Amino acid sequence: MPGLISAKRYPSLAAQVTGPAKPALVDADAGQSDELATILLSPAVAFAQASEKTAAPHALQTEFERFITKFRAALKANDSAAVAGMTRLPFMEDTTYSDAAKFRAKAYPEFFTKKNRACIRREKAVYDRDEENNDNYHISCYENIFTFTRRPAGFLFTDVSVND
Repeated sequence: MPGLISAKRYPSLAAQVTGPAKPALVDADAGQSDELATILLSPAVAFAQASEKTAAPHALQTEFERFITKFRAALKANDSAAVAGMTRLPFMEDTTYSDAAKFRAKAYPEFFTKKNRACIRREKAVYDRDEENNDNYHISCYENIFTFTRRPAGFLFTDVSVND
């Protein structure tokens, strides 16, 4: 299977991902221990590889931390005008939310419930670079994923999608 590693073929990589070698759970003569190791190591290796690929550069992390601190302060104060000022408009390219007034009247009450505001303030943001090379951070809250994208002028709140 592509993307999977074998503990027998790559013991040093397996040890990095899982720690020191452990005895096989299946008799090696049965020919199954290699397959079992491959199956057990696959998710750990994929996660380790994904973590390495998706680490944000330090300067970008610092810029986002400054932005999200202000965003969270606006949420704590329930300041819809400040949140609108940190949002890309028209929001989600939807004319329903074409300007700050419409965003404040329609999107803010819909997406920034008390429960979601508290969640965004406490949850950790996860970095990712999309297929268009945009730097994004995502915060998952219940059924929603809140996305913040770096634009030429800095980070903005850009999207809410369904957390499936």
